[in-house]
Amino acid sequence: MKKYISVLALSVALLSSCSDFLDVQSEGSPITNAYFTNDQQAIDAIDGLYKPFHKETMFGRDLFWEQGAGCDVVWGRSRSFNTLATMAYTGDESPLKSAFELLYQNISRSNWIIQQLLKKQAEKGLSAIETRSLGEAYFLRGFAHFYVAYRYGTDEQGVPFMRYEDLPGDYDNSIPPQQKSVEDNYRYIIEDMDQAIRYLPKFEEYDTENRGRAHQAAAVAYKAKVYAYWATWDATQWENVIKMVDLLETEYGRDLNPSFSQLFSSEYADFWNQEYLWTIPSDGGNIGGGVDFPGVVLENKGWGVYNGWGQLKPTLDIYEEMVKDGEGNERLVRSILEYNQEFEYFGTTKKFYSTADYEAGFMINKYMDPFKHKNPVENGYVNANGDWPTARLNFPIMRFAEMKLFRAEAYLMTNRADLAKGDLDDIRERVGLQPLDHTPTMADLYHERRCELAFEFTDHLFDLKRWTQSSNAEIKALAEKELNARPRIRKYDDRSNPESTWTEAYYEDYTNKRPYEQYMRVFPYPSDVVKNSNGKLKQNKGY
Repeated sequence: MKKYISVLALSVALLSSCSDFLDVQSEGSPITNAYFTNDQQAIDAIDGLYKPFHKETMFGRDLFWEQGAGCDVVWGRSRSFNTLATMAYTGDESPLKSAFELLYQNISRSNWIIQQLLKKQAEKGLSAIETRSLGEAYFLRGFAHFYVAYRYGTDEQGVPFMRYEDLPGDYDNSIPPQQKSVEDNYRYIIEDMDQAIRYLPKFEEYDTENRGRAHQAAAVAYKAKVYAYWATWDATQWENVIKMVDLLETEYGRDLNPSFSQLFSSEYADFWNQEYLWTIPSDGGNIGGGVDFPGVVLENKGWGVYNGWGQLKPTLDIYEEMVKDGEGNERLVRSILEYNQEFEYFGTTKKFYSTADYEAGFMINKYMDPFKHKNPVENGYVNANGDWPTARLNFPIMRFAEMKLFRAEAYLMTNRADLAKGDLDDIRERVGLQPLDHTPTMADLYHERRCELAFEFTDHLFDLKRWTQSSNAEIKALAEKELNARPRIRKYDDRSNPESTWTEAYYEDYTNKRPYEQYMRVFPYPSDVVKNSNGKLKQNKGY
């Protein structure tokens, strides 16, 4: 696992001359004639696919800016792309455009690796490492494709995609065809995940140095998530969601970890539990590696101890949603720091307050465990480089709790609320809450999903957007209400006093939020990408 983390700490310059996947102008072909002659070359090629996802451009920070359009987080500090939070999307906002380019770059690179390994398989056969690498390439192509598809594709217009292995020869730098519908994209993603399952090992078959690589259960879990998004357009896909989650239990032994708090532990021994599905393993110390999100959300300048960045703060809205389960409940305390709440920081006990930047009155607590230790930098828990504030965490991208929530949603959407209750009660009881005393509805699903997965990139914003198109009136109304609300915060009379009094207020930045309209369901494509496609990429409707 430490070896895998080190991959994320190093620059990998593989395939740097690949032409833009969506640009009609050819930039030449990479020199690849002598590639895949040994196992190490396959490993290096695949490691180059993993590396971009930990960056600030993706899960390290920038994907979270989008969540400002909901009511769970506010940005904390001014940015130059307020249209992401006000839903006046242009497609040219730097976080959107950078993520779009990175995802298509990874699709292109995955395409090339798959094509080359399939050729070698047909001619000479593959080694065990190369076979695994082929599975990883299928998984990572599907992974990147999914994050483009649901963010840009609709039932009326899919996103550009092609598989190099379907071409009669090598890729000729042509523009990938825009799929007729996002449902076509979802079919391709499911096929990639099926191929990943065929070639990948189970997680338990990896040695400790390679934990964190793609594995069969992760591919099954992404199939479940794809089917859940597909169900927006085709309700029959809910049955496939149920099948995939059942398979994770019966074939792969996945379940909830007994401890919620342990999921966010800074101890290696806690990283790989039965709830684990897909993460970015991260570390601190003099080398560090992984995502810097824990330092991104830490108080700006870290109360004079560490270079926190003070970005992305909880709202009063999400606090009030979580406190519905009772003051001091585990999910609330473990997820959010509020004024006067005690926490361990660099080996001492502090009471929370925040004096930096735009006021929210709260800070994300979910990823603070590495900072509790005495001398956390020297002991390897927190990165010595405050400009890249990674920390020792198995940063969650997908865990089994989300799978249970998807299955509960599938049961509710197929009129089997009695079965949904079991999954919802399991999640509640794990954090010491009482089981539901009524037959659950989609309002219960909304509450549990919002509270359980708060501040993880399971994409609450796009949950809201897909729910606005739901046939269930209850969840549709809840989603529209949140999308059309302005986020609220606590405004303290004395920001430096943990015991200060406060009043409720609206967040002071990006105050001109637009009313939600259905065309906002997806983002617009970057304007230069549309222009450079010479008419082969149609902009999304409404933009």
